[in-house]
Amino acid sequence: MKAVTHELPQVVRNLVAGSWHDSSTLDRRSPVTGHVVSQAAQATTAHAKDALDFAAMSASEVAGLSPAARADILESASLLVEESQREIARLLALELGKPVRDGRGEALRAAETLALSAAEARTIGGEVLPSAGWERGVGTTAMTFRSPVGVVVAITPFNAPVNLLAHKLAASFAAGNTTIVKPPPQAPASSVRFVELLIEAGLPTTAVQVLHGGPDLGEVLTGSPVVAAISFTGSASAGHAVARNAAGKRLILELGGNAATIVCEDADLAEAAALCARTGFSNSGQSCISVQRIFVPRPMMDDFAGRLAAAVSELRTGDPLEETTDIGSMVDESAAERVLRWAKDAERDGAELATGGTRNGATLEPLVVVDPARDATIVREEVFGAAVVVLPYDDFDEVIRECNRSSYGLQAGLFTHDSRRIFKAWRELQVGAVVVGGTSNFRLDNVPFGGVKDSGIGRESPRWMIDDYTYVKTLLWKNESVWGVTR
Repeated sequence: MKAVTHELPQVVRNLVAGSWHDSSTLDRRSPVTGHVVSQAAQATTAHAKDALDFAAMSASEVAGLSPAARADILESASLLVEESQREIARLLALELGKPVRDGRGEALRAAETLALSAAEARTIGGEVLPSAGWERGVGTTAMTFRSPVGVVVAITPFNAPVNLLAHKLAASFAAGNTTIVKPPPQAPASSVRFVELLIEAGLPTTAVQVLHGGPDLGEVLTGSPVVAAISFTGSASAGHAVARNAAGKRLILELGGNAATIVCEDADLAEAAALCARTGFSNSGQSCISVQRIFVPRPMMDDFAGRLAAAVSELRTGDPLEETTDIGSMVDESAAERVLRWAKDAERDGAELATGGTRNGATLEPLVVVDPARDATIVREEVFGAAVVVLPYDDFDEVIRECNRSSYGLQAGLFTHDSRRIFKAWRELQVGAVVVGGTSNFRLDNVPFGGVKDSGIGRESPRWMIDDYTYVKTLLWKNESVWGVTR
């Protein structure tokens, strides 16, 4: 693949054993225009076998790079990605309909993630254990260090293909592993451009390979005995399939959500409504922590819903390549049609559509659905699209129980100044994180991110992923002790 130009379609290839390989291609059409914007060579069974064999042979070489060398490469890559933010944003707009402002934001987050991974690489170490504190340990020194697991498979989703690839690949390399990347079919050019920038920064091709393909390719990679760890982001059903196929491998699974945001009586309704509007529809709601269910005290619900609908109606939907666009398209027409259908089903059962409800192909005017039935599909399932629901509640214990009814548990938002409610929510909500003073849709890339139940296992962010990408190796040195040998 050449450096990004204005020529379309972008042709992307498989990176196997240090070389770029062609094969039959799969078209990716713009969800906005319908034109072919990228063509990805589809990996064959032979490509997968060669990549796995090469990864197995390369693991020791990559592990032999010092943490300082890995960190230097990641820091250089961070600068290159930051410099390339506009071309990355353009590719994201073309392939996914993501507004260029959001695309630049994703590129800058990816640059930060690379820098964070570099910093974590410099601190990988171990311990001298207090073995002499027990009788049998006197005269023995026990030490540990974190050893790379070897071969990692990283399977990334379409909604944030660059930053999520940054998390998976950068942390894996920081830990000293070699990684096989399977990008999303919807964003092959964006993903490959990011890998190219890392290679330009000095990432050895022994440390990364890229294979394009569908579920069959994923099954081959995740089932291989060569692979030691798998990082997967996607749907719960796909994640469960990965886990079944992984045969005891280390797993980091981020599988989606049905995020709740709770507004309390002491909240500033104007502020809460504005934040819910902005974070409920960024990336057309295609985020696992996007605001989906907003719970509001019953006496305040009409006031809040009106403020929210007004704020949402001011968001500009349109061409993702325009700087003034707030909301681009969804990933494809079928996704937009599904979300609209769920909203209309809720309306037929008594809910109110406060704003939105028109669709132009894959572009959906953002929807605010007020007071749907608690068992409505748009309430119960992960929407992953341009719609939020507003629901009333009568007391705080009730809303905690209602939030926990979901089979997902990724993040929750909470608008209150009451410390008792804050600690109760933190203690009792079945989620991986609670955001106070904001919605569920807030993430810092240096803090642990992940959920419970059908939202997955493990935690993403460089520090915590490095724990999963390494294992503790112990040295027991008998008859020598830093603590002394006298019993």
